[in-house]
Amino acid sequence: MKKYTYSAKSSDIAGRWWIVDAEGAILGRLASQVAARLRGKHNPLFTPHVDCGDSVIIVNADKIKLTGKKWEQKTYYRHSGYMGGIKSTTARKLMENKPEEVIRKAVRGMLPKNSMGRQMCKKLKVYTGKDHPHGAQQPEVLKF
Repeated sequence: MKKYTYSAKSSDIAGRWWIVDAEGAILGRLASQVAARLRGKHNPLFTPHVDCGDSVIIVNADKIKLTGKKWEQKTYYRHSGYMGGIKSTTARKLMENKPEEVIRKAVRGMLPKNSMGRQMCKKLKVYTGKDHPHGAQQPEVLKF
């Protein structure tokens, strides 16, 4: 009998759609669970070099919580590429302007930093309200 480790192929993976309600959820705990779903770690056919994750829709992104003093102390940086072009934003200001970005940046930081991670990040859809345009995919509710 031949023994080998099974390696999943892209054709073996049937991606499912999940919907997550972020109302009252802690940002880091939500992001780690969503990143695991996007990566496919819940799947018994998980293979590290194959994108075997599912698509995730997050609604009510504007109602997440941060613990402690993170609203004022957590800082997001970006750089224009020019000398002295670093800019920073606190979590509170980013939440007022773009609440979806707070969740997107948290999940993106937990995915691999390569082309596969960028591909996985495209399967994350974040919305501020309860409405989303993905009803045709028949997403299943995911509770944490």
